[in-house]
Amino acid sequence: MVTLFWQALRPLRNFILLLLAIFGFEMVVGRLTGSALWQGWFGGADAPFTTSMLGAQLGRLIVSLLMIGVLLLLGYRRTDFFLTRGQLDAPSAPERWLGISKSEPWTKFGGQFALYISLGTLLFLILGGRPTPAALAGALPLLPAVLLLAAMNAFNEELTYRASLLAGLEHIIGPQQALWLTAVFFGLGHYFGVPYGVIGVLLASFLGWMMGKAMLETRGFFWAWLIHFLQDVLIFSFMAIGSITPGG
Repeated sequence: MVTLFWQALRPLRNFILLLLAIFGFEMVVGRLTGSALWQGWFGGADAPFTTSMLGAQLGRLIVSLLMIGVLLLLGYRRTDFFLTRGQLDAPSAPERWLGISKSEPWTKFGGQFALYISLGTLLFLILGGRPTPAALAGALPLLPAVLLLAAMNAFNEELTYRASLLAGLEHIIGPQQALWLTAVFFGLGHYFGVPYGVIGVLLASFLGWMMGKAMLETRGFFWAWLIHFLQDVLIFSFMAIGSITPGG
């Protein structure tokens, strides 16, 4: 309502509406997924990982689809909120604070970053979960379900918490400011996630910054989704065997 009267904030009206939509839809869908009917379908805390996680991801998918509807109603095109593959070999901008002094195509830079960050995630999971070889072997039969759930989660989080917010901010405050704001927003959301705590916030913020950079530079969804998907495959595999839980 303030944006109706405060001239300086009017350009942020769509961004504020998108934030309200996210929290509003999550509240409504949260009541749905917490209902006796939904719990009867997907179980509660005692349900198997694949069943309970499928229920959670279907709820998040409802939020994602509703957010796409809101974006379209606000006049955004699919390309405006990055719901396209994008230019996979677009050049990545140098980042001297990361020691990256030259531009490389995302087909090279994205693949290398995905590998390095996945190895870091795997090391964190092994040190934090300390699974036995038998437990790791027990995750193999669950791999098809883990791949599906990781793909859904990566899509839902990238669409809701990154693409839609970047669309609402990029042309108002500039791509770099939008990138940092959405990265911190994503990081704070992982305080009770995996990784968790202050370290989890810092790691998730950095990862969010990199995936936002991928969206802005390629003008598409692919690299951000792929990097996110690989992390979720590892995390969900360790969650499926009970080696780690969100929030520690």
